[in-house]
Amino acid sequence: MLLITAPSGSGKTTLCQNLMNAEPQVSRVITCTTRSPRANEKQGVDYHFLDKKAFEEGIQNADFLEYAEVYGNHYGTRKKDIFNQLEEGHDVLLNIDVQGAENIRNHAKHDPKLHKSLVTVFLSPPSFGELESRLRNRDTDQKEVILKRLAHAKREIEHWEFFDFLIISGSVKEDLRRLQGIVQSERLKAHRQQLPAAIQNALEN
Repeated sequence: MLLITAPSGSGKTTLCQNLMNAEPQVSRVITCTTRSPRANEKQGVDYHFLDKKAFEEGIQNADFLEYAEVYGNHYGTRKKDIFNQLEEGHDVLLNIDVQGAENIRNHAKHDPKLHKSLVTVFLSPPSFGELESRLRNRDTDQKEVILKRLAHAKREIEHWEFFDFLIISGSVKEDLRRLQGIVQSERLKAHRQQLPAAIQNALEN
């Protein structure tokens, strides 16, 4: 499972989509949120959009592997949305914030299967000036919200050392190339593979 975290506006959504286009075997986990959909977002494609009551019921029923409140809205990842895909043998991609990443890492300490599969990547903007420019160019948030996002980004970036990999965002192509390199190297690790049956049989005989 590939977990990607970045401050809002760093380009992680675009990077995740480009990875799925380039690597068809990668399947994104669709997370849940109580915030309203943006103009170009679709239910069940970008997020599972839930009302507050449904989200709170999910918490009470222990449906979420992790959940958090961000900018006054709730976000969470349901257990079934991750483990069903892992059981089917997919390379699972999860786009999540720092708080959610920390919760999943803590959970993985007590879940051998999740611990074995988990790979974490932090995508950092090249500068705060660039991050602010990207947030303003999105034209989806008011000035006050942008300032909150920038302050939150500073706190998130302080956690970069807790991740397995760090990508300093450059061009769209550069970011994708680096992320593909991580994916391909992780696939080649011995504990993620099996010897061909013919070799395994020869070793056993």
